[in-house]
Amino acid sequence: MHSSTVDNPGSWPVLHFDQYKDTLQTVHLWTQIVGKIRLRQMPWLNHSWHVALYVTPRGLTTGSMPYENGIFEIIMDFTRHEVIVNTSGGKEGRMPLFPRSVADFYMALFDLLREVDVNVKIFGKPNEIADAIPFREDLVHHSYDKQAISSLFQALARIEVVFVRFRSHFRGKVSPVHLFWGSFDLAVTRFSGREAPKHPGGIPNIPDDVMQEAYSHEVSSCGFWPGAADFPTPVFYSYCYPTPPDFGDQPVEPAGAYYSREKGEFFLPYDVVRGSENPEYTLMHFLTSTYRAAAVTGHWDQSLECDLRKYKQQLK
Repeated sequence: MHSSTVDNPGSWPVLHFDQYKDTLQTVHLWTQIVGKIRLRQMPWLNHSWHVALYVTPRGLTTGSMPYENGIFEIIMDFTRHEVIVNTSGGKEGRMPLFPRSVADFYMALFDLLREVDVNVKIFGKPNEIADAIPFREDLVHHSYDKQAISSLFQALARIEVVFVRFRSHFRGKVSPVHLFWGSFDLAVTRFSGREAPKHPGGIPNIPDDVMQEAYSHEVSSCGFWPGAADFPTPVFYSYCYPTPPDFGDQPVEPAGAYYSREKGEFFLPYDVVRGSENPEYTLMHFLTSTYRAAAVTGHWDQSLECDLRKYKQQLK
């Protein structure tokens, strides 16, 4: 039996990987299909920012994308459990989310797009997944547990708020808070402004030159990842590229955070944040202390950090 999505509106939901793993695999692949439509329709932005999805009060969205008759948007609504396509021409299409194969979802979505006069083609195979099955042929993944995906979405909604606040404490170049559908992680990235060594690439089903452009400059990146079969727990992560030798030796907060030498990242289990007295405060400490670990060991310009709350006060 699943835990309730949110017993207390102010609490963070319980997440058990073993309860949502099958649904996560399927939804991850559905988001790849939706994300590849955004990839095809949008002009290229630095570091592949044009491909990402965004958290909304109801689920995930592509945001506005151009097409021949104006702009359109695809929304994956995890509260009403449906996909919605809206166009600037006033057309709207909907289809329900339920246990259906990736192949069925793929064909139904493109039928829906044609109904609202949006014509688009994508490369029909997943990225960043080893031994990937083409979308049209994937009858293996077909799970959709409404309660499980609702809990995961409620977690994303709470995490989004903290990430947006953390993002605002930096005056340098910083990414939006966005969900990368390749690995299905919500992330935000700060940049030092300096060029980085050439990235080695080697990510499954991603061209090396795409990875090299993504990591063309020094970064400190943090995010949330709901887990996978070989890492079956939801975690927050933080890494930097390039990685200084003493990065992992820096003190970080809170208790429960640790450094993985194997992966070259700091991790903080989601349960540590959820179980703390103030989850938002606990997560912010992890984000801030791991950024400082990157900034100190990488000799970043300290003036890039800022606190713009005083301007907000002046506007009240």
